[in-house]
Amino acid sequence: QVQLVESGGGLVQAGGSLRLSCAASGRTFSTYAMGWFRQAPGKEREFVARIRWSSGRVYYADSVKGRFTISRDNVKNTVYLHMNSLKPEDTAVYYCAADAAAWGTRANLDEYDYWGQGTQVTVSS
Repeated sequence: QVQLVESGGGLVQAGGSLRLSCAASGRTFSTYAMGWFRQAPGKEREFVARIRWSSGRVYYADSVKGRFTISRDNVKNTVYLHMNSLKPEDTAVYYCAADAAAWGTRANLDEYDYWGQGTQVTVSS
């Protein structure tokens, strides 16, 4: 059974940093791509970042470029989202997702096969 478990969310002041983790289990993810999405209150879930597990190639939404970094630890089977210079508009529930089709820059929700339960990030002004 595939499981994606996010952790690391919390309350932080604007300008601060957080690191989110996504522990993946239940299958071999080396041929997958992993993504982070977020959903703010009253808004649709949106793409944040993506990483190909095998190559480490990364893609970012324009809104987070230069502030967020996605990475993975092959030994721990964990994907991270390092978030710096946080802004109040980054407040959202952050979700980890796995895409069996690792090619390309796939940013649509329905292209991902597995989802975590989400972790809340709140940035105060």
